[in-house]
Amino acid sequence: MASQLAFKSRIASTESLAKIFNAQEMIASSHIAKARKVAMDAKPYSDAIFDAVQALVAHTHITHPIFKREEGNNHVAVLALTSDRGMAGAFTSSIIRETEGLLSRLDAEGKRPSLYVYGRRGVTYYKYRSRDIADTWEGDTDKPGVEIAEEISKALLDAYMKPADQGGVSELYIVFTEFVNMVVQKVRVLRMLPVELVQAETEAEEIEANKTAPLYRFEPSADEVLDMVLPKYIQSRIHECLLTSAASETACRQNAMHTATDNARNLIGDLTRKLNASRQAAITQELTEIIGSADALNKKEE
Repeated sequence: MASQLAFKSRIASTESLAKIFNAQEMIASSHIAKARKVAMDAKPYSDAIFDAVQALVAHTHITHPIFKREEGNNHVAVLALTSDRGMAGAFTSSIIRETEGLLSRLDAEGKRPSLYVYGRRGVTYYKYRSRDIADTWEGDTDKPGVEIAEEISKALLDAYMKPADQGGVSELYIVFTEFVNMVVQKVRVLRMLPVELVQAETEAEEIEANKTAPLYRFEPSADEVLDMVLPKYIQSRIHECLLTSAASETACRQNAMHTATDNARNLIGDLTRKLNASRQAAITQELTEIIGSADALNKKEE
């Protein structure tokens, strides 16, 4: 009897969990279409401003912080984009694992990384381990707005523009999850500053790029124009990373909750079979005891 009560209790608790998992899956399913659309809509603007900056790097000889790192400064900044909530599978753990790998590589190169973390799960992880964090941001990781992108970009840009003797950094890295499709989400490491020139993969692409090389004239001056472009560049890139990370988080949560719901249902079926087997064993034992008692009485009467 005690075994049957234990099975019934486990079945009831698993059914409650299955309802929670299914509800989370339905919520994520209702959000994923909008999150994916917002991420895709932000990409053209971010790509356009990135291409413009790439063109400036390739076809000008300007000594501006957006193109050239400060010599002798080995201090770098790393921004990790995690999530506020759980139930998203390996979303946050993958970001943390990639971030730890990046920090180790930077340490091996003799650089001093400063860690910036976005998302309550990542903040909790590093604070629990007493890791030094330069700055943190929390809230709405599944629906990031322009305001949080401005706040993050301002903090990172201020750190980048400071001189080395005031704690400034010479490089900016961001670790995020890129949304490819509903099944595939890739963890990426992006070096935002200084801007790296992306070489053409084929000779034809290089020839085509040289044919369409733009000519730039800066008014009032190149430094003033680039000082205006730099904040927009950083903000647009960070905002795009936040949006694609949000879409990836929602997709990971939907997939994780779908798997959890299936596992819960399979567990309920397995427990139900064990409960039925236990009930049948108990009934068989009771029948055996009754028959045995009846046989004993009959023999006694004889």
